Amino acid sequence: MYDAKHLYAQRAAAIFSMQGKGGRSCVCSSPSELRFLWHAVVVGGEAEQSLSSKQGSLPCTRGFTQEEYIIEMEPELAKGQAVCNVSFLDCGGGTVWFQVEDKHDFSVNEDGGVYALHHLNLRGKEKAVLVYAHDLHTKQVWKARIHLRVHPSNSTQTEVKPSDATLTQQVPEILFPWRSVVVRGDGTLRRVKRDWVIPPINVPENSRGQFPEDLVRIRSDRDKNRMLRYSVTGPGADQPPTGIFIINPISGQLSVTKPLDREHISNFHLRAHAVDLNGNQVENPIDIVINVIDQNDNRPEFTHSIFNGSVPEGSKPGSFVMTVTSVDKDDPKTANGMLRYKILSQNPQSPSSNMFTINNKTGDIITVAAGLDREKVTQYTLIIQATDMEGNPTYGLSNTATTVIRITDVNDNAPEFTTETFFGEVHENRVNVIVANLTVTDKDQPHTPAWSAVYRIIAGDPTGRFSIPTDPTTNEGLLTVVKPIDYESTRSFMLTVEAENEVTLVRGIHLPRQSTATVSVRILDLNESPEFRPNPKSMRLEEGLSAGSMLTTFTAQDPDRYMRQSIRYSKMYDPANWLEINPANGQISTIAILDRESPYIKNNHYNVTFMASDNGTPPASGTGTLQIYLTDINDNAPHVFPPEVEMCERPEPNALNLTASDPDLSPNAGPFAFELANRPSDVRRNWTLHRLNGEHAQLRLRIGFLASGLYEVPITITDSGNLPMSNTSYLRVKVCQCDHHGDCVDMERIIAAGLGTGAIIAILICIIILLVLVLLFVMWMKRRDKERQAKQLLIDPEDDVRDNILKYDEEGGGEEDQDYDLSQLQQPDALEPECVKVGIRRLDERPLHHDHQYPLRSAAPHPGDIGDFIHEGLKAADNDPTAPPYDSLLVFDYEGSGSTAGSLSSLHSSSSCGDQDYDYLGDWGPRFRKLADLYGGGDD
Repeated sequence: MYDAKHLYAQRAAAIFSMQGKGGRSCVCSSPSELRFLWHAVVVGGEAEQSLSSKQGSLPCTRGFTQEEYIIEMEPELAKGQAVCNVSFLDCGGGTVWFQVEDKHDFSVNEDGGVYALHHLNLRGKEKAVLVYAHDLHTKQVWKARIHLRVHPSNSTQTEVKPSDATLTQQVPEILFPWRSVVVRGDGTLRRVKRDWVIPPINVPENSRGQFPEDLVRIRSDRDKNRMLRYSVTGPGADQPPTGIFIINPISGQLSVTKPLDREHISNFHLRAHAVDLNGNQVENPIDIVINVIDQNDNRPEFTHSIFNGSVPEGSKPGSFVMTVTSVDKDDPKTANGMLRYKILSQNPQSPSSNMFTINNKTGDIITVAAGLDREKVTQYTLIIQATDMEGNPTYGLSNTATTVIRITDVNDNAPEFTTETFFGEVHENRVNVIVANLTVTDKDQPHTPAWSAVYRIIAGDPTGRFSIPTDPTTNEGLLTVVKPIDYESTRSFMLTVEAENEVTLVRGIHLPRQSTATVSVRILDLNESPEFRPNPKSMRLEEGLSAGSMLTTFTAQDPDRYMRQSIRYSKMYDPANWLEINPANGQISTIAILDRESPYIKNNHYNVTFMASDNGTPPASGTGTLQIYLTDINDNAPHVFPPEVEMCERPEPNALNLTASDPDLSPNAGPFAFELANRPSDVRRNWTLHRLNGEHAQLRLRIGFLASGLYEVPITITDSGNLPMSNTSYLRVKVCQCDHHGDCVDMERIIAAGLGTGAIIAILICIIILLVLVLLFVMWMKRRDKERQAKQLLIDPEDDVRDNILKYDEEGGGEEDQDYDLSQLQQPDALEPECVKVGIRRLDERPLHHDHQYPLRSAAPHPGDIGDFIHEGLKAADNDPTAPPYDSLLVFDYEGSGSTAGSLSSLHSSSSCGDQDYDYLGDWGPRFRKLADLYGGGDD
């Protein structure tokens, strides 16, 4: 064991340079070589066994497992590429914090992995990277140094072992790391496990080589004394997509089976395993990263086929317009994915062929020339080209897109009136009438704030009688009258109008002279309505004014001072018809007594409306209102309220409170004086009246008992007006029996509150309607029963001979059988008297209680009497109350008496009505047997 280890250490020393004190150093090959060797200093042939036996007693020293690292790399170091992984043995002392000294070029993560921050070039120089480990609690610091070198040959070094006879070509080799055993100064052993970051394997995409193509060989130094099996796991091997990478389980040769596509999967992370024939793991798995190297196999693609942008007109050179974007699926870190933009064409080429330029890296389009004018060119169309390989026209792939740049409008044109003076006319006293349409022109884009005009009157309208709203469709100014204009005051207006836009003009442009115009407005005279002044007119009167009294004069004036017109007056609204007006001079007088207590008076006010009309063409009229305030006089006597009351027979719990009611106002109303009348004499004997206050009095029974009934008690009430007025009111008192609560309980009260005539009539109508509905329901039920009975068969369907009628085509004999006397059918009287009966009843017929009086056929030889006979028999059967309601069972076989032809039935051909034997019909078949049973029953 010792000799093998010693020889292998010598072999490693011959290949790699060993540095560092104590022999703790390592060399990492470049990514193309992929050969990693661990070395160890061992003492004795049984060092490994001693290590395993003394593992539990080995002391632990905290710090980096290796203080010096030598890494041989490719000349170019990509951004984010792993450089090395430093290992720290913490011995349970807690977490340490890693820090790299060169923070500009490198970074270290919490696991000790060192990565490049950007692209580095190591040609012709060696770079050292210091990594520190800080204990945040003990403030102790450890240091490790990483030496980065460019591989001397910058090529893959391959170790070919004599035993590898199966390999036909040399490929890079990955050797599983050893577990090293270090002898300490005190003679003890320390077990160290070193982890390395293996540089990735680079495989170009779209390879056209023969597959499978060998990539690298994975082996363990333990394969010298035992048989090992190698395998790889991970996406691309045993996980989807499976089968891309395979490994020879004996030789450890890792191969790729088909071309790779970087745009689909840019890298693969595999793990290599080594086990013995029993499946026991002999080495820790190592990680292998396979990077797919990009090739320029994708053309740039614009995100849109047409890009739309805009820029305001008049923009200065250098103004940003828009950004076009193109993407390339190739690696953006290489020239394959680095795009460059340029403008191929511009349309139109006005005012210059190079109005825009594009940033070849970002795709930003900016203006480079002045002169953008929307009124001349509304939009530009640019053809943009994107080329990869940093725009190399020879090797790069390119694509094009269209860019439409719309020139947006700014307010660089002021509105201008189409003429200097506008004219209009309007009738006086008209409002919301358009006088004139003011038209302007504006070169800016229609229906935008830079085009929409705003009109303003700057002179000629001090009282604000006009306004100019804007028509949003035509942009015209609508000169409108907003306040009435009096022709007699002003006959014309001369307005000065200015037009502006909703937004201000851009800097440097001013309103031209054409933005101001003059509007001449002529006022037309109209026949105006006469006007009452004042309107309304108020006056104060005392009620009770007699008819024919002159009140006031209410006249109107005609505003038309330049017209000589006469005015006539009339009354329009006088609800109580108390007043009249003189048509010529407007004098108002009464035609009835004014009564303040009238229902037409509201809050002591009475309003009358009069109309004044002139004789103009056309005539005009105006109205005026006369408001009369009526003061109160004592013209109404008081009366008792309520007019009817109830009282118990015994006066103990009873007392009636009465109130005096007077429509007059104070002081012509209360306080009131109450007194019982002297007549009749029993009033004062039965009743007492006590005044409670100026408005109320109390009525009581004077005697101990008063019989139930209706009494009228005269009460005289006098008010307090100047010249007081008194009135005797008759109070209706209903005396009744009362319960212990003092409420009437006798039936007379209920009778007294009986129903009125209208209620009684309504109740009677309801009763009649209910009876009619019941009668109609009963009739409907009877009719339905008759219909149900008519639908039922009287006999069993199996016994109905009508179902058993057979049809034969036999038409009888020849012409000799046609010789018969039809007159025999008209002689029913030839039958014997004893044979006269109402047919022969079948056994299933309904029995008849008496002989029906069916009509007898006439003996007159007329062929139509058979039909008449049948109709008469049908009528007789309908009038027969005992006949069954089945039309199919009506009997029509009565042939009358005295027929010379005898019976029409072959079954009744004998001269007598005696019993006949119908048994012979049974020999003719079952259908005739049924017929024999029906007619063999005799009279029964």
